[in-house]
Amino acid sequence: MNNVPLPKLMTGALKGIKVIDISNFLAGPVSSMFLGDYGADVIKVEKPDSGDEIRYWGNNKNGIGLMYKLINRNKRSITADLRIKFGVEIVKRLVKDADIIIENYRKGTLEKWGLSYDTLSKINPGLIMIRITGFGQTGPNSHKPGFGTLAEGYSGFANINGYADQSPLLPGFGLADGTSGLMGAFLALTALHERDQKSGIGQVVEFGIYEPLFTLLGPQVVDYDQLGIIQERNGSRLPFTAPRNTYLTSDNKWVSISGSAQSTFERMCEALDVKNLIFDERFLDNRLRIDNAKELDDALQKAILKFDQVTLINMFDKFGAPVAVCNNIKEIFEDEHFKSRQNIIDVDDDELGGSLKMQNVVGKFSRTPGKIRHAGPQLGEHNFEVLVKMLGFSEEELKKEGYVIEKAQ
Repeated sequence: MNNVPLPKLMTGALKGIKVIDISNFLAGPVSSMFLGDYGADVIKVEKPDSGDEIRYWGNNKNGIGLMYKLINRNKRSITADLRIKFGVEIVKRLVKDADIIIENYRKGTLEKWGLSYDTLSKINPGLIMIRITGFGQTGPNSHKPGFGTLAEGYSGFANINGYADQSPLLPGFGLADGTSGLMGAFLALTALHERDQKSGIGQVVEFGIYEPLFTLLGPQVVDYDQLGIIQERNGSRLPFTAPRNTYLTSDNKWVSISGSAQSTFERMCEALDVKNLIFDERFLDNRLRIDNAKELDDALQKAILKFDQVTLINMFDKFGAPVAVCNNIKEIFEDEHFKSRQNIIDVDDDELGGSLKMQNVVGKFSRTPGKIRHAGPQLGEHNFEVLVKMLGFSEEELKKEGYVIEKAQ
């Protein structure tokens, strides 16, 4: 049974790693997406009939969810109802030779279904279970449901995001889920390294969605602990360096600028021909600039408004001062650097009748690069390949459970 060949073109640094993804929505599937990008064999287990809820998120084309195509690329899709005995048996067979299983159900759900780590680790002592929940497996909030939006508020992010005279601002994308996806992939590989290099046994790795984002918020904890400072909303400014903001050019376009080093600030002033700001007593060093950030922004904005965006970028490049345009997605499609780095790639997809573009794998390896082998699959597309050929269920068993098996899969 274990000799069934991996899917075609299965290559990359994680070739040979088997991941069972029984998670839904975003954080867990993003974790397995990153693992699949680098060659892990990811088998995604979805609810029969409806599948992962993310199939119905965001925009669609002819009823096909586009977000699903991105987040669940490089995975095989099978269907199983984990609430019934047959679905539980499918998971038990899947984990026999798996390295990692990823789940994001509410605390106690897997245990209720008979899929606890104690149960699964008896089948495979080397199994690593990644558990992603809203608030973690312990603590007074651990029983609560949790999504990325809640985490963005609970972590402290929303309270510092936006303008001082306006309400806390949530991000326009799944920030907490995305950071949790990165953390989940990192922690899975950390546990895998420990297993393979030291103990030889698996373990449970669990965290709350709010925790990675909380860690990324910077020096808030140490600032409050040592100085009693509570960071407030302040637009695009940062509390630890200035200048840092977005600025409008004469042709009504935007650029982002940061003068995080003294030399950087000075080159910026030289590019804008406002050298007097370098010697202004309010702006002599970074701490003074932070204290006088509004006055500095006003002076820089006045200078920047004299130039159109292209001229400004060229001037900053000439003086070695950092600047970047504030792109929308149309501009990103047209950007030569994005094209050169192949940050957007065409992926064939029969379900959409051709191909679609999506963000490419992040990171360029000199020997074992990642690769997008296919977009998110159709629901249950790999039922025959996995359930019959890999796990050994008979077609009669599957038909009895209501499966429609297509051998062409």
